[in-house]
Amino acid sequence: MYEVSESGDWLFTFAPTFIGIIFVTIFIVIIVNLFKGLSQWIKNEESPRLSVPATAKVKRTNVARHTHHNHHDNTAPLHSSSTTYFITFEFESGDRSEFRVSGKEYGMIAEGDVGTLTFQGTRYIEFTRKN
Repeated sequence: MYEVSESGDWLFTFAPTFIGIIFVTIFIVIIVNLFKGLSQWIKNEESPRLSVPATAKVKRTNVARHTHHNHHDNTAPLHSSSTTYFITFEFESGDRSEFRVSGKEYGMIAEGDVGTLTFQGTRYIEFTRKN
């Protein structure tokens, strides 16, 4: 085992343990998120595909901003963003469900549109407006 002196050598024995704990924690978080995504995909695959009357009630977006640094030269960092689109639909029963949709679908559907929503579990398939 390591001998701890009064000069602060404890840091050199603690640092590898701390780094190991952080590595294991990050690894566990990644595995848990992969498991959640896979289990949701399986659940959606096993769910029936439903087509039901619905009304588009609420549209929202989530914008994530990213900064990319180039470590090979001293240029300014690059900035980018990504947008995720969501629409909440209300069914005849009064229940509501929010679905992630593509940007094209988001642009084609207006709040208040009435039609038939097709979905499978939490997966949005399509929305066909009534004329």
